[in-house]
Amino acid sequence: METVLSGIRPTGQLHLGNYFGALRNFTRMQHTDRCFFFIADYHALTTHPDPKMLHINVRDIMAEYLAAGLDPEVATIYVQSDVPQVTELAQLLSMHAYVGELERTASFKDKVRKNPNNVNAGLLCYPVLMAADILLHRATRVPVGKDQEQHLELTRLYARRFNSIYGVDFFPESQPYNFGQDLVKIPGLNGTGKMGKSEGNCIYLSDEDDAIRKKVMKAVTDSGPTEPNSPVSEPIQNIFTIMESVSEPSTLEFFKERYADCSIRYGDLKKQLAEDIIRTVTPIRERIKQIKADDNYLSRVAAEGAAKARESADATLAEVRRIMGIYKL
Repeated sequence: METVLSGIRPTGQLHLGNYFGALRNFTRMQHTDRCFFFIADYHALTTHPDPKMLHINVRDIMAEYLAAGLDPEVATIYVQSDVPQVTELAQLLSMHAYVGELERTASFKDKVRKNPNNVNAGLLCYPVLMAADILLHRATRVPVGKDQEQHLELTRLYARRFNSIYGVDFFPESQPYNFGQDLVKIPGLNGTGKMGKSEGNCIYLSDEDDAIRKKVMKAVTDSGPTEPNSPVSEPIQNIFTIMESVSEPSTLEFFKERYADCSIRYGDLKKQLAEDIIRTVTPIRERIKQIKADDNYLSRVAAEGAAKARESADATLAEVRRIMGIYKL
């Protein structure tokens, strides 16, 4: 059995890309692996979010995790800041993390370029805290996107360095979790790129029906095929890709055939896509509403998840302290 860890920064509501790209796989994985899923509110602080909105976003994502099918009875679901042991481990790991290697990370250089007036120490040390998140539970598998692969490599480096310096074989070298054929990348509605909050091209799991229809009808298309069996343009392929996840195979095949013979009507295509998305999202959205209305349930799940995470964290930290020579007098 693998130990799997994944976290998400509470920067906004979860969308269709999050669901098909990760959450749906998590709901299966939780029954076969030892899973830790957390909301990374400490990581969100590097951008100085509004405190009230940060709390709201944490609450929303917890509800969306649960509504999407994560089960607190089988997986450990928690808020990062409810497990303060992670900051101690980050401090200890930072003793063997060097400024030069942190400054060379692609994500740090990108953030400096985009926000030169907010180059804070938390941003520089982001990979160390991420390593602490992973190593706190000695995770062996971590689902990560392309933008986080370098951070995971640093996690492996810190694990190897710790083991080498202290002559132990304590921390595993966490590997990326590859979903293989189950990996789904949902494109955005603006014709290029993936679905993402920062791109403003999302269908959120909490969107109402009319909002979904409005967004889909604005989706970028092309001027239409002019010759039979023409190559499918990127904007239309993006729509077909979304349909692969939400529509019946026969529906997708119908519109592909209409594209091939130049009889496709994009208005009909978008209307069908919108209704298929609504059919997918509606049960999740209604469950989100139910969970968000039950403060006691949300609080209980967060508290129980934090307790389980702290138990795992305490075991790791006790051994790390012993290895590093930190004893009580």
